[in-house]
Amino acid sequence: MDERQRARRPGGRGARVGAAVHQAVTDLISERGYGKFTVGDVAARAGVADSSVYRRWGSLETLLTDVALTRLNERSPMPDTGSLAGDLRAYAAQVAREITGPEGLALVRLAVALSSTGQQGRQARDDLLAARTRQLQSMLDRARERGEHAPDAYDVLDHVLAPMYIRVLFGVGPLTPDYVDGLVDRLL
Repeated sequence: MDERQRARRPGGRGARVGAAVHQAVTDLISERGYGKFTVGDVAARAGVADSSVYRRWGSLETLLTDVALTRLNERSPMPDTGSLAGDLRAYAAQVAREITGPEGLALVRLAVALSSTGQQGRQARDDLLAARTRQLQSMLDRARERGEHAPDAYDVLDHVLAPMYIRVLFGVGPLTPDYVDGLVDRLL
């Protein structure tokens, strides 16, 4: 097979490097916390050169933002149960599982920590919030198209997601299914 016939394989070396670097970041945040590792630490953990990380992401903050946004998009598909109440309950339960899972607290702390790292960190925070809001908005728009009365996306953030994030960040009680459903019930 000559070079012209060889098809570029999806999930090749670039995808493997990206996955290894993302996992290294998540592991380091879990082990050390935000701000306690460098690009060199990430590269060593991922088994790649520092220059590979800098070439692809440019800075640690950009890499951290990419990790957080990727995890958010991978782990938070929007449910479509046929009703807003069902969608919100399924979504809230999904978020509760995410943020209480093995990497969840680390990623929540990352999102909070990025907010205090200057302009680039604030942009990262804004990007994360915008991504979460777009997800919610798609679910709410779908409900409106079905003729249901849907709250504003920020109401969902304020009344459903924020209490869960606060409980996880401060270690205040478990996110039981009854608690999570109660947040949705109060919103609706």
